[in-house]
Amino acid sequence: MAEPKNDDFLDDITEAEAEELSAQTEEFDDAALELDSLRAERDELKDRFMRALADAENARKRGDKARREAEQYGGSKLARDMLPVYDNMKRAIEAASDEQREVSAALIEGVELTMRALLGVFEKHGMQVIAPEVGQRFDPQVHEAMFEAPVPGTKAGDIIQVSAEGFMLHDRLLRPAQVGVSSTPAS
Repeated sequence: MAEPKNDDFLDDITEAEAEELSAQTEEFDDAALELDSLRAERDELKDRFMRALADAENARKRGDKARREAEQYGGSKLARDMLPVYDNMKRAIEAASDEQREVSAALIEGVELTMRALLGVFEKHGMQVIAPEVGQRFDPQVHEAMFEAPVPGTKAGDIIQVSAEGFMLHDRLLRPAQVGVSSTPAS
């Protein structure tokens, strides 16, 4: 009968080893699961951090671009409102006859000086005059056709009259030059 007790003792040892191994495995599984969970959370937080960093950088770049555009083009409404003043001064200078220039030389000179000052301010703020000439080709990017007329000695698409000069503000069209265009068909 001693032998069966010995076998029970061995079974107890085997059971104890199995329980200990099971507890260690369970403990190891819990630690591994927790470690995997922490790694996944770390990776998610790292991803969110990198996205937030990229978003902040993009916002900074958009802000810089908006600031630069505001500096360059922020006065475009005022500049557009000043164009009729330029047009009227130019018409006044062109309308003065030689006789009027002799009689009112100081007045005409004052208007011309004011016109030069206005052009200087335009240039200082990045405005350039688009001054097409009769005979040039019509460019729809910078010209606006006010009318078409068949004119002998011209080709279709040639400028035949300039009604008003146009203006660029840096690289943007502020106002197209207003022109008349030849519609003479090709012979």
